[in-house]
This record gives sequence, structure tokens and C-alpha cells, in this order.
Amino acid sequence: MRKILPVIVISQFLCTSVWFAGNAIMPDILRNFQVSPSYMGSLTSAVQFGFISGTLLFSVFTIADRFRPTHVFFACAVIAAFCNLAMVFNGTDVKAWLLFRFLTGFFLAGIYPVGMKIASDHYGQGLGKSLGFLVGALVLGTAFPHLLKTGAIILPWKYVILFTSALSVTGGLAMWLLVADGPYRRKSQRLDLRAYKTLFQEPRLRAAVWGYFGHMWELYAFWTFVPLMLQAYQLRYASVQMDIPMMSFLVIGVGSIACIAAGYLAQNFGAGKIASVALFISGTCCLLSPFFLMVPNVNLFLVFLFVWGFAVIADSPLLSAMVAANAPVTLRGSTLTLVTCIGFSITIVSIQLINALLTENNAVYIYMLLAIGPVTGFVALIQTKKRAVN
Repeated sequence: MRKILPVIVISQFLCTSVWFAGNAIMPDILRNFQVSPSYMGSLTSAVQFGFISGTLLFSVFTIADRFRPTHVFFACAVIAAFCNLAMVFNGTDVKAWLLFRFLTGFFLAGIYPVGMKIASDHYGQGLGKSLGFLVGALVLGTAFPHLLKTGAIILPWKYVILFTSALSVTGGLAMWLLVADGPYRRKSQRLDLRAYKTLFQEPRLRAAVWGYFGHMWELYAFWTFVPLMLQAYQLRYASVQMDIPMMSFLVIGVGSIACIAAGYLAQNFGAGKIASVALFISGTCCLLSPFFLMVPNVNLFLVFLFVWGFAVIADSPLLSAMVAANAPVTLRGSTLTLVTCIGFSITIVSIQLINALLTENNAVYIYMLLAIGPVTGFVALIQTKKRAVN
């Protein structure tokens, strides 16, 4: 049993490396294909929209329940790898890439949520800590493509796509060959739209849901624009020289440590309390971002980004576990699916809003808008603190 979680975590990490592969190669795309900077937001949103569509369809047709989840994971890992790889095919252009990124996101719906299901099939107790490791693997997988573009490696953009596709296939194979069905595997119901009502009726569930929605408003927008924050700072201070891909990898990747640490802390202090602290810190970072994006001390600037990168994701596994714990048993699967779909829909709104409003004049102040999310989530959790949200 102890060997199962590391395999699931490593497989999740390898397969989710295709998630932000497009973002890691954006400087090459901007340089070689004459697209506007806003194309980065569109490329990220295409993946998110694909993921939303995939989670809904996978749930409606109960794919992971009708078939062995490890086989579903493997099949989706291979197909997602192929869709990612299609970006380097001759004859494809930047418009076709949007379709391929959509399809990559669609089949990621058979990797990230199914990976969590496989973990829950094996671990009836301590799910919050297990999800901390799984979300940590997602974070590291998300950050990994940036590492492939660092000055220490300097892979051409096509090789980044090839390498991440190979990792996805490897992760799928590991899950298929090394992980059996868990002892807690149970067949669940089809998507039940009555779960929409439950999201806002029961106070403890409502607080967890609003916390998750606020968290998602900030999270993927922050991850998307971290390279631009670093690039803008370097342009503002000509004497500063940074390896932007490496720093992007580290700022995003530190969140993997945050997820694991939050899972352990929640065992002693409660998931609601730790999630509230994380939301408070990340919301404060949003509001203070103008000062730190302009501070002439590069070390202070980087420390700020690391703190933000740590806090922005620390609440994710805890909020997911809280939603699962407070959802009606008969509607738990549908509730988790709906919350995930709505949450990722919110990421498209925040990314596109920042994308549309971002200019050279407001580049320092624009990220204050991300505070809307963590402030909303924090208030929701605090208001129900006496009801034992966790």
C-alpha cells in the first residue's frame, strides 16, 4: 500500500507536464510566429476550456466508473501526449494549436481527477494528506516545462513538446502497469444536477465551495503571468539579469512543497484554518503586488514571488477535501465534478480579464484584481468558522 501513492504521484507529475507546455514555449512562439502577447492567455484558456469540457463528459458517461480508472488514466495520458505532440507537426499553425491545446486539456480530465479517484480508492483515511501529494505533483508537473527552457538546459521549443509528450506516455504506462484497483473502489452514480442546489444550501459546504472558487480565480492567472511579471521586472531594471524560465519553474514549483506541508498542518490545526491562512496570505500578495513589482531590490522582489507562489496553491488540496467531506454522500461525485468544472471556468474569466486589460501603463497594478478571489474565499471560510468547516 505504501508503494502505491508514490507511483500515483509520479505518474500524475509526468502526465501533467503537458498542461503548461504551451506557456513554457511562449517566448519562442512570440519570437518566431509573430503573434500578439494576448495569444498566451488564449492558449492557456484553450487548455482550461478543454479540461472543463472533459470533466463534464467524463462524469456524465461515468467513464472512470464503467472502466478501470488506471486504464482510463493510461489511455488519456497517451492521447493527451499525442495532442500535445501535434503542435510540432508540419502544416500546423498557431490557430490549429488552440485546437490541440483544447484537446490536451480535454484528456487531462482523465488524468488529474482520475488520479485523485485512484488515490481515494486506495486511501479511505488521510485523504487530505494524500491529495496534498497529488496536487503537489500537479504543481510540479505544471512548472516542469519551464525548467526545460532554462539556461542550464536550453531545449529548443519543439524538444520541450517532444519531451513532455514522452513524459506523459511514461506516466500513463506506470499507472497502468504498477497500480491495481484499490480496496475502496465503488461504482458511483451518474452526474446528478441536483448537486447544483446543494452547493449553496448547506453552510459548511457553501463555505468550502466559495473558498475553492476564490482560490481558482487567482491560481491559474498567477501561474500564467509569472513569466510576464519576471520579464517586466527585468525590462524595468536593465541591470537585473535573470534566467526567467528557471525562476518561473521555481516560483510555480515551490507550490508543490506548500501542498504537502498544508496537508500535514491540516492534520493538527484543521483544513479550514490552514486554508484560511493561505487565502489571507495570497490575497495580501495580490494587494501588495504593485509595491513589490516596482521595488528596486531584486532579492526582495523574488522573495515576494516565492511567498506568493507558496500561498497561492497551499489551500487547494484542503479545499477539495473539505468539499468532499461536506457534500451529501449520495451526491459527492456530482458535487466534486460540478465544483471542479465551475472552478476551472472561473480561471478562464480571470485569465482573459487580465489578458484584455493588461497594458504597459497598468502592468504593475493589474494583478491587484486577483485579490477578488482570495478575499471572497477567506470571508466565506471565516463566516462559518464556528460551524466547524473542517
